[in-house]
Amino acid sequence: MQDQTAPLDIVSPNTYAPELFDSAEAAVERLCELYDEAAVFLKDRFLVAMSSGHPGTRVRAFYPEVRLTTTTYSKADTRLSFGHVSEPGTYAATVTRPRMFRHYLMQQIDLLMCNHGVKVLIGPSDTPMPVHFAVANFPDLNVPQEGAGSFPLRDVFDVPDLDTTNDDIVNGVWEGAPGEPAPLAPFTAQRVDYSLARLAHYTATDPEHFQNHVLFTNYQFYVSEFEAYARAQLADPDSGYDSFVSSGNIEITDPKAKIQDPERLPQMPTYHLKRKNGGGITLVNIGVGPSNAKTATDHIAVLRPHAWLMVGHCAGLRNSQSLGDFVLAHAYLREDKVLDADLPVWVPIPALAEIQIALEQAVAGETQLQGYELKRLMRTGTVASVDNRNWELRETSGPVQRLSQSRAIALDMESATIAANGFRFRVPYGTLLCVSDKPLHGELKLPGMASDFYKTQVARHLMIGIRAMEILREMPLERIHSRKLRSFEETAFL
Repeated sequence: MQDQTAPLDIVSPNTYAPELFDSAEAAVERLCELYDEAAVFLKDRFLVAMSSGHPGTRVRAFYPEVRLTTTTYSKADTRLSFGHVSEPGTYAATVTRPRMFRHYLMQQIDLLMCNHGVKVLIGPSDTPMPVHFAVANFPDLNVPQEGAGSFPLRDVFDVPDLDTTNDDIVNGVWEGAPGEPAPLAPFTAQRVDYSLARLAHYTATDPEHFQNHVLFTNYQFYVSEFEAYARAQLADPDSGYDSFVSSGNIEITDPKAKIQDPERLPQMPTYHLKRKNGGGITLVNIGVGPSNAKTATDHIAVLRPHAWLMVGHCAGLRNSQSLGDFVLAHAYLREDKVLDADLPVWVPIPALAEIQIALEQAVAGETQLQGYELKRLMRTGTVASVDNRNWELRETSGPVQRLSQSRAIALDMESATIAANGFRFRVPYGTLLCVSDKPLHGELKLPGMASDFYKTQVARHLMIGIRAMEILREMPLERIHSRKLRSFEETAFL
């Protein structure tokens, strides 16, 4: 019988000395090799242990790492908000799923080497790879819950460690031990893996399908509109879009192909109109509430999208508004509460000029209204987000007074959360809402209340979001990723 008190020998893949690279492409290829070897090693040992029982050893593999050391300050273009470290020193980032992030990694590493004139060091890190995340690379395998196997899984393999899976870096509270490298990327490999697993669970689509431009909505109607648009784009050989993915990872390239919805829709049905290098558009129906909005953005943030926009419904707060009018948010009253521990309410959430311009241009293009005439159906102002769907049923003097003092023109439950998490995660954000009710003026959201004008505007709304994303896609990366989102000491990677 095995002595349960004696420390177990540790079995690991081959040990490789770190190597210096002066080519981003070669550096990323080495990251892929190291990651693949570690993941396959854990998968193979896991299968043996599941069939034969406790192996009598501890099994461990490590994430690969990219590391940079510079003794000089960067000579980077000061207009650039990323691609360089803030001061001389050693910086490092653990990496997961490098094949999935290949384009992103090559961009970031190439900028680093160009801006600092140094090579990057690629090798194994000292961060263990949890077996759950390694096995996720192999869709036909599942890790049993604790207690379901013949031995405690954590006795043999490393499992996810929530003590080291956190947002300390992006929240600006990271403190390294003496001699520890400063972070090179906003998320650790374990934090990324954790979110990739959550995304697959909540959206029923693989993270690889997500595009760099993400639309959030709180209304199922937009899904059918998005699918219709996607099919039209697939029918156009010059559109640049090459496939459409729906919940359940059903991917089509033929615009006439049928899609069978899964028996059970996921919590956040998600759809992807794909383009080369992630240049397409993803639509996520997050449903209702700030908790869902936070959950979705917490996890999508690790994919480092170039922009996300909320295109949902809201309550109009002004008598001059009509059902179907648009609201372009330029400020947020945060009463959603879900992010208060991560981003205090005293932190301002600024409007981003590039996003605002793109949205206004998209509205003008879809409505054929310009300048002063555009004000007939779109207002710019403060959007309030709350955590109580039935806020209007409470004693109104307090809430209404706050809304008036804040100059709010619309109220919903998601927009401020999405914008605040965009600010926190350095993801460019924006909001364009459609007025679906006016509870303060007796127009409640009830069956039969929608006018023909409202129905027409809803059909336009998604197209405006899509057009805005297509405008943003044409912007240089360094322009859309604004310096307004960067703090005093930032990671070099976006």
